[in-house]
Formats: sequence, C-alpha cells, structure tokens
Amino acid sequence: MINKLDESKPIYLQIKEQLEDTILDGSLKAEDKAPSTNEFASYFQINPATAAKGINELVTEGVLYKRRGVGMFVTEDAKEILIQKRQETFYVRYMLPLKNEAEKLNISKADLLEMVEREDTINED
Repeated sequence: MINKLDESKPIYLQIKEQLEDTILDGSLKAEDKAPSTNEFASYFQINPATAAKGINELVTEGVLYKRRGVGMFVTEDAKEILIQKRQETFYVRYMLPLKNEAEKLNISKADLLEMVEREDTINED
C-alpha cells in the first residue's frame, strides 16, 4: 500500500485505486483476501466507512466478493474487469484528445502512429 493519501481526489477513490493497482500488478490474485475496511482505516487513520465505500464499489463492479464472516476476496475475473475498465478510461482520457488535437494540426493517422513508435525524445531547450 502507498503510505499516504493526498487531497487530489476523494479518499475512498484512492483506497479503491490502490486495491485495483495491487490486483493489476499481481500482488493480489484471484481468491486472495483483500485488506479489510478496518485495516485500511487503521493504516491510514481514516473513518472505516470511507474505506468501506471504496471497497464496496469494487464489490459492485465484480472485482471483490464478500465471504460472510471472513472478509473480502478477489474474484476470478477481477484482473480482466479492471484491464477492460482502465483501457476504456485510457481511450477516453488520452486517445480521444490526442486524436482531436492531431486532427486540428492536420497530422495523419500514419504520422500519428509513427510518432507513437518513435523512440527518440525531443529536447526542449
């Protein structure tokens, strides 16, 4: 887990994203037990309800499931669900604006692909 939370976004979203990242990087695998609401609350010194909100969103999305009296666990499809969700977000946040700006600058798809594949960096002096 990351040691600090910041003010850039709601705490529950940061908790949720940290759990997502641990699933995506393989630290948490299918059927592994996720940290509990109380563990997050204690670690970050936050209200357990705040941590629960982030965890519950992952349950709603099918990434975690609850075993009554035992805790939250990673679903079999968690990693695929997260990859699909993040790919869609990536497309909307980065690719659409990139395509729109390229169009304004009359950059062809071929030129855009060439830029993506380019390994050199441009020095801005």
